[in-house]
Amino acid sequence: MTKFEALGLQKSLLDAITDLGFETPSEVQEKAIPILLENDTDLVALAQTGTGKTAAFGFPLIQKIDSNSRTTQGLILSPTRELCIQITNEIKLYSKYEKNINVVAIYGGASITDQSRQIKRGAQIIVATPGRMKDMINRRLVDISKIDYCILDEADEMLNMGFFEDIKDILSNTPDEKSTWLFSATMPKEVSLIAKKFMHNPQEITVGTKNAGTSTVQHEYYVVSGRDRYPALKRLADTNPDIFSVVFCRTKRDTQRVAEKLIEDGYSAGALHGDLSQNQRDLVMNSFRKKQIQMLVATDVAARGIDVENITHVINYQLPDEIEIYTHRSGRTGRAGKSGISMVIVTRSELRKIKAIENKIKQTFIAKKIPTGIEICEIQLYHLANKIKDTEINEDIENYLPAINDVLKDIDREELIKKIISVEFTRFYNYYNKTKDLNQSGVGERGEGRRDRGNRGDAPTSGSVRYFINVGEKDGYDWMSLKDFIRDTVGLGQDDVFKVDVKDSFSFFNTDAEATEKILAQFTEFKVDGRFVNVEVSKNPGGGGGRRDRNRGGGSRHRGQGSGGDRDRGKRRERSYGKSEHSGKRRSKRRKSDFF
Repeated sequence: MTKFEALGLQKSLLDAITDLGFETPSEVQEKAIPILLENDTDLVALAQTGTGKTAAFGFPLIQKIDSNSRTTQGLILSPTRELCIQITNEIKLYSKYEKNINVVAIYGGASITDQSRQIKRGAQIIVATPGRMKDMINRRLVDISKIDYCILDEADEMLNMGFFEDIKDILSNTPDEKSTWLFSATMPKEVSLIAKKFMHNPQEITVGTKNAGTSTVQHEYYVVSGRDRYPALKRLADTNPDIFSVVFCRTKRDTQRVAEKLIEDGYSAGALHGDLSQNQRDLVMNSFRKKQIQMLVATDVAARGIDVENITHVINYQLPDEIEIYTHRSGRTGRAGKSGISMVIVTRSELRKIKAIENKIKQTFIAKKIPTGIEICEIQLYHLANKIKDTEINEDIENYLPAINDVLKDIDREELIKKIISVEFTRFYNYYNKTKDLNQSGVGERGEGRRDRGNRGDAPTSGSVRYFINVGEKDGYDWMSLKDFIRDTVGLGQDDVFKVDVKDSFSFFNTDAEATEKILAQFTEFKVDGRFVNVEVSKNPGGGGGRRDRNRGGGSRHRGQGSGGDRDRGKRRERSYGKSEHSGKRRSKRRKSDFF
């Protein structure tokens, strides 16, 4: 593989790269950095969010800047305050061994006087949001008439947010002879117009397929009735106890309503939408970054520029109007080579939208069923057992042990384990034991009326066997690597392992029934690095569905957990299990203003 040393970067930048722990450049960095270093050229780079675009333009920009001049030489435009601050901090880290390079962030919600003062001290690089930048140009607080480089980061997001005219006005204040570098995940017509109007014979690089989604994200959809959206959301969360997700709604009203209901039902949730003040927004985002919030419910506009590591799931509570917006939503997970899941909750009438998205992103959705109550109970039971096993002992309990042992002295080990598990599990079981199936009748694993590409002739659900395996994310597996491990260990074919659901300390997977004897025989007394790896047939046969689509991996991927999530689990269940799954009233008719 190409190393950073071979891209033409100077030693001071290579030293910074070493400090940051970067070893191998990403594809967009490998393609963009040599082009930008060797020539003063315009560039259009199409790459998904989370592929390392900031470093792709940041390193060449720093190397080309004249640090002896205090004139503003580089302008980076980004869609949101959060992304603006993030890019500024990253550029500062990249230039830590450069002398006299000053980077200033310009964004709304902060003192324009303070920002102007920082620029007057000398800022070779300005990172700005379009609205604040245009305001400062109109007030003559900033001069970009002599810049050499202009970078448009997340160009499609900026234009989707309505910054088209602002960007045109800003670029009109820049010299024609500058180099313009445009980075975007998709190429809608507005981005093409900017490129044609303000760029001269730009070189173009594409990472992956143009307008396509990233291959590290698995796309799933669940068909329910409209009134079951919220109960379905709760079940998806309960099936993934360590979920760290963004839940997307179409309007501010729905965003606030869903977040409030999740909080009322005891989930670690928060809302992010346009009606929040900047201070409220900062508090929510800080809590989310610290994983104190496990489910961030957001509108598309408010979520622009969110760059938080290790988001395990994106849940589309409602599909967006534009396919490009779905691409941005799903790009919040599966970043930096890690895998993630994008889930879509749809009604039967919305199935045609799934097909349209598939055609656009060049990837196939897996039709999955909302988990049944028994499935959720099984997953939570194993999760609870592993949580007990991994709990660190508080030595302060030592003084109380004699009295505790006296209370428990007549209970044997097996009965004691049952009682400990039952303390929390009984509430869970009582809630889910008799709940209804939320899946729409007539819509099977492949969806109603849809051909599952590459999946014809699959075994029916009744021929599928579901297994439990005692390894999970803590052992370094995700749905892709665990599938490969099982397939290679047993000697199965590419499509013989499916519905791979990876949890924190354990996982589930499916095979056709004829493979069962071979799998159980292979995993008898089987060890990996000295540890027994056990496989058992799950007590929940079939795992809620048949064969997955052959074109994609199966199951869930999850990493982080909101701090306090486990701590609050008991309270959460106690509050929520007595409630109906259908909490809240029907939504009132939405006004056009609700969408902005």
